[in-house]
Amino acid sequence: MSAQESERAGETILDLEGVTKRFLGLVAVDNVSFEVKRGEVFALIGPNGAGKTTLFNCITGMFPPSEGRVSFDGRDITGYKPHRVAFLGIARTFQNIRVFDYMSALDNVRLGQHSRMHAQIWDAILKTPKARREEAEVTERAHELLRFVGIERYANSFARNLPYGAQRRLEIARALATTPRLLLLDEPAAGFNPQEKVELMKLVEKIRAQDVTVFLIEHDMRVVMGASSRIVVLDHGIKIAEGTPQEVRSDAKVIEAYLGKSA
Repeated sequence: MSAQESERAGETILDLEGVTKRFLGLVAVDNVSFEVKRGEVFALIGPNGAGKTTLFNCITGMFPPSEGRVSFDGRDITGYKPHRVAFLGIARTFQNIRVFDYMSALDNVRLGQHSRMHAQIWDAILKTPKARREEAEVTERAHELLRFVGIERYANSFARNLPYGAQRRLEIARALATTPRLLLLDEPAAGFNPQEKVELMKLVEKIRAQDVTVFLIEHDMRVVMGASSRIVVLDHGIKIAEGTPQEVRSDAKVIEAYLGKSA
């Protein structure tokens, strides 16, 4: 991390103010506010149906909020379309793996760089030196990212043929290919065995060390407590707690949301 980046660490990179999302009569997210600081690993947890993925969708432009404001790095991005959000520096993975099955792992990651390419359509058609140079750079970067997430050996394999854990890592590599400043991970440890979860926590820390702020949704409390510095808890769309892992773990409202009221 550069000296300038170190100085900026701790500033607000994502700010949600009163974000609400309604689907007809259902309030999926209800007046949620919090800040994510630059350079941290921030977690969003809650029982199934708490509104976590809906909130991710509001941030990344999949759904416009019904009310409230989303700001990224000081810019109001409320209602921006997904491609515009991605271009500004927010990338995400999905709860259900979304890779291009019949493309190689390498091409999946190359595709992730599309929004950062500068060659024009006629450059590609005529295979100009500019287009060939950029194509080589994109391919080299894709190999670097596959190495970074630990799956370069699968570079030329169809994505559908990769082991489950490698597909999860491929999604992360493709998201990183957009050169994000904020990476949203939606249940990245889902389906992982204990050793894979340990390796995932190490990968999250590697990503954070590259000056990428990480914001994750996760059900596995060992991963959450081991990887994150701050946590927000949702229950039925409402924020019920916010704080350090230690503070959240002992919060009575959080315990009740996960375990239910005592008899």
